Amino acid sequence: MGVVYLNLATLFWGSTFVLVKDSLQTLEPGQVNFLRFAIASLALAPFLLRGEGRLWRAGLELGLLLFVAYLTQTIGLEYTTASRSAFITTLYVVILPVLLGLLGHRLGRSVWWAAGLAIGGVGLLSYDGSPPNQGDVWTLGTALAYALYIWRLERLAPRFPALSLTAVQMWVVALGSFFWMLGEKPAWNLAQFPYLSLLYLGLVASALCVWLQALGQRLVSAPQAAVIFTLEPVYAAAFAFVLLGERLGGQGLVGAGLILLATLISQLQSDRPHPEQVTPDAG
Repeated sequence: MGVVYLNLATLFWGSTFVLVKDSLQTLEPGQVNFLRFAIASLALAPFLLRGEGRLWRAGLELGLLLFVAYLTQTIGLEYTTASRSAFITTLYVVILPVLLGLLGHRLGRSVWWAAGLAIGGVGLLSYDGSPPNQGDVWTLGTALAYALYIWRLERLAPRFPALSLTAVQMWVVALGSFFWMLGEKPAWNLAQFPYLSLLYLGLVASALCVWLQALGQRLVSAPQAAVIFTLEPVYAAAFAFVLLGERLGGQGLVGAGLILLATLISQLQSDRPHPEQVTPDAG
């Protein structure tokens, strides 16, 4: 069932690039993230009652990583296209085994080949007819933060109830986004407010998907989960094409193909450079 949970989350996440980009037409990045996670936090509030000290510490750590990931991705979408954002975000499946290698885990040679392919792919993808932009750099930050998140979630998810762990994370991200939003001093345009997009982002793409990921990574290792997540940019590119009319172009498609090839090589042919699974000590 873990694979099913992660595939469902990936499908829903693939649609968020288009919805976030649409929301940014009338809202600032801090507003988008605060509102989506405030909605998710309220929906999961009852599950905070089961919280205890270790759960809150784990949720705080994971929530801070998620906050950085979503914030950098949302800012990046102000400057880059939905398809490019999705594919660059996919680099976390290369960053993850490299990170584990730096921490002392044994890595196969194929992982380093994959990293080189991914760098080349990002170069081609970022040069799809327009010069590289700051949105691409922000989105690379997303990939790094999410690699750290997947790694830590593999260790922490089996120890706590999935709904309670998700609830703490949603409140942490909502609080961080609130303070970021205050710094932006945003205006509120209620006439063009993206109500439906924010409801979907909050209830489905945040609360539901983070819960599904927590459930999935109780049963699936971090590298295996990362392979499943490579489907996200495929879904995102399809949504961007249908809803926004965005096209990667020939060079962009080659770059995207190199990134996907890199992710598969780094995960399927590596020596499984990930921590051992933790025996569950909580429900």
